[in-house]
Amino acid sequence: MPDTHPHHRGRLEEIARREMLFRGFLPDFSNEVETELGNLQTPAKPNGEQIKDLRGLLWCSIDNDDSMDLDQLTAAEALEYGRTRIWVSIADVDALVDRGSHIDAHALHNTTSIYTAAKIFPMLPDKLSTDLTSLNPDRDRVSMVVEMVISPDGTLEDGVVYRAWVHNYAKLVYENVSAWLDGQIPALEIFEAVPGLAQSLRLQDRAAHEMGGLRHRHGALTLETIEAKPIFEGNSVLALQRQEKNRARSIIEDFMIAANTVTANFLTENGYPSVHRVVRAPERWDQIMEVARDHGGNLPNQPDAIALQKFLMQEQKDHPLTFPDVSLSIIKLIGSGEYVAEKPGQEAPGHFGLAVSDYSHSTAPNRRYPDLIIQRQLKALIAKEPSPYSFETLETLARHLTIKEDDAQKVERTVAKSAAALLLSNRIGETFDGIITGASDKGTWVRVLSVPVEGKVIRGAKGANVGHHVRVRLLSVDVDRGFIDFQRI
Repeated sequence: MPDTHPHHRGRLEEIARREMLFRGFLPDFSNEVETELGNLQTPAKPNGEQIKDLRGLLWCSIDNDDSMDLDQLTAAEALEYGRTRIWVSIADVDALVDRGSHIDAHALHNTTSIYTAAKIFPMLPDKLSTDLTSLNPDRDRVSMVVEMVISPDGTLEDGVVYRAWVHNYAKLVYENVSAWLDGQIPALEIFEAVPGLAQSLRLQDRAAHEMGGLRHRHGALTLETIEAKPIFEGNSVLALQRQEKNRARSIIEDFMIAANTVTANFLTENGYPSVHRVVRAPERWDQIMEVARDHGGNLPNQPDAIALQKFLMQEQKDHPLTFPDVSLSIIKLIGSGEYVAEKPGQEAPGHFGLAVSDYSHSTAPNRRYPDLIIQRQLKALIAKEPSPYSFETLETLARHLTIKEDDAQKVERTVAKSAAALLLSNRIGETFDGIITGASDKGTWVRVLSVPVEGKVIRGAKGANVGHHVRVRLLSVDVDRGFIDFQRI
């Protein structure tokens, strides 16, 4: 049936709340949290500690156009022999979120901000995450800083962690920075107000390109999935906008991977236990080999990230249209990441998809609880204090973090499917070009090319195989369950 509900946003928010409650999340902050929040008025000022003053660096944030919780800033300077110094500044959330407080308990319960099509359910109240603990423009903030030296071939030569004052001179958006780097627009307005920022961004782009290239040569995987963001007009879903990878996103991605590696090593080298982010070598490697064979590739019998990366690069070059579907198949077969407590000196499973061995989530403490745990440990280490968390406590936390992250992704996926169903609810009977993305005993799935949505082929599926180009007619949608059903013509 066509959807006649005029308030799409409200309906999607209802679905999001239902899914969150079903998965054991707290969609709202308690009265106790609100009371604690009322007592917080200004960003914390550290007392009598050795804190560097780096407010003279040309710090900027690069994020989504609607991001208000700014977790990191970046800055760069050129060194001799083609090397680059990179700074990543991370919001000091621990300064205002005391361990064991009601605010902390809420954050620990949910463990992450949940980004649904209708609404963001933040891990921390907005007064904190978008104001007092956010690295907002034209504000002085004390933060954690990861300082790194990158060689011309992308090697991380050196990395240190300390606390410092910073100042955000420019709140930038991925798409604008990327368009400028690609030469699609002449300059950003902010360049006039902040002399030297353009050169700094060029440096950051070059260093990130070198770092990413080196990781990919070592087996970091090139993967591309279709992530679509609903565009609202008033309260109605007007369209789904596909989020494209671009150069500015790559800058932040590569810098954060490097910073997360530095923080993990810093804790390990100083004898602290910590929570690492790992993606184990795939157990279903035989099925990954099969996917490669189906697409003309040939992988060795044992998990080999470099060989898999070569196959993916070739596939992306030869078949760009269907590459997101191959990527998704590989991602599912590799399996999801997990949080694991590790003792110093313990052999780490590493991160198969990123080609790094020691890796912790530490760069988004406003949005993820594991990053707040790592931040508390880093601050204790810098202050020459023992770890605030025992290894046994970290083991318990790691299990909880993994479960809740998985649950959060399920909530986000369900609401995204409902948003897609809403968008198509008044197009029943229309025909679309698509690509078969799945064909098994469980059913046949098609990805529509003109709108970034996927649905089930419930009629005419016989004989359809993955990769086939097909024409389908939309039969029905079920918004509450996020179902979209097609007939193959």
